[in-house]
Amino acid sequence: MDDLFRFADEIGPLQLAHIYRPSTGLKAVVAIDNIACGPAIGGVRMAPDVTAEEAFRLARAMTLKNAAAGLPHGGGKSVIFADPKMPLAEKERLIRSFASAIADLVDYIPGPDMGTDELAMGWIKDENGRAAGLPREIGGIPLDEIGATGLGVATAIEVARGFIDLELKGAKVAIQGFGSVGKHAAGFLGEKGALLVAASDSKGTIADDSGLDVAALIALKAEGRPLSDHSRGRKLGPDAVIDIPCDIWIPAARPDVINEGNVGRLRTRLVAEGANIPCTLKAEEALAARNILVLPDFIANAGGVICAAMEWQCATESAALAAVEEKIRVNTRAMLEAARRSGILPRAAAMALALERVHNAMRTRRW
Repeated sequence: MDDLFRFADEIGPLQLAHIYRPSTGLKAVVAIDNIACGPAIGGVRMAPDVTAEEAFRLARAMTLKNAAAGLPHGGGKSVIFADPKMPLAEKERLIRSFASAIADLVDYIPGPDMGTDELAMGWIKDENGRAAGLPREIGGIPLDEIGATGLGVATAIEVARGFIDLELKGAKVAIQGFGSVGKHAAGFLGEKGALLVAASDSKGTIADDSGLDVAALIALKAEGRPLSDHSRGRKLGPDAVIDIPCDIWIPAARPDVINEGNVGRLRTRLVAEGANIPCTLKAEEALAARNILVLPDFIANAGGVICAAMEWQCATESAALAAVEEKIRVNTRAMLEAARRSGILPRAAAMALALERVHNAMRTRRW
């Protein structure tokens, strides 16, 4: 526990809660980083190998993401130690137990994340009255269904291409993690003429230099089948997606997938971080030294939380999608112009933008 607080600073965290309920098998951690801009909003992540440190770091990423997007929310995150592929009845019981356990953490608004979805948020809302990213039937804007985060990633890429003279039509795209973010990013970029040449899931990588059928891959995943079941393309190991030459590489899986040990394998012009904290700072520095542009996570993948925040304010789906495009377009351009002007990494420019907003908000708070 003490080792976690090496991440602590003047911004946060505000609260770190460990939850254990033997009667339901619930083991979870909730990290509330900062609420100066408003109640913390952030996803509920479920996986067998999540950690308290992961929750801690992701909560800070949400503080920065929400501040950079100009949302009236602080940052939080929660992790549940469990297999998201468990039988649905068992998953509902665990999620409802979690919702009951966090009822008193009123400064935290849960949303969907890896391993959870709109239905899970509906269970949480039913238990404690507080969740975003709800099913459409109970007034929500289904983030995964409409692809809000993937839309944001594609929008950030569209802005960034002008800074590296990249034409989207015919651009080759590789995506690590063909889930709710990756598949929608592929779809939106495909509408602009880009070609998906490689995609991976937990079972393997499929690659085809002439372009993969995005709709067919999405259909496979909807059936619960691996990408390797696709009839076309080369079948490779999960990690092989790092080695595929491309113009745009999108990590949309877990934290720290690109690090000092493998960053040299990337052959691309642009990295758009669809996942949270997918690259270590040293990896981003190494990419910058090779003139590879990196769009940091809390700018590029903010579409989901922007949409969730709009839902929380009772906005319509069309208004939420318009807000995703507008906010990410403006913030990506502001970040890249500041980075170019000051000769700093895009992440440093984005951090300065977000931290200025957080510090200004903290001046209005008593505590």
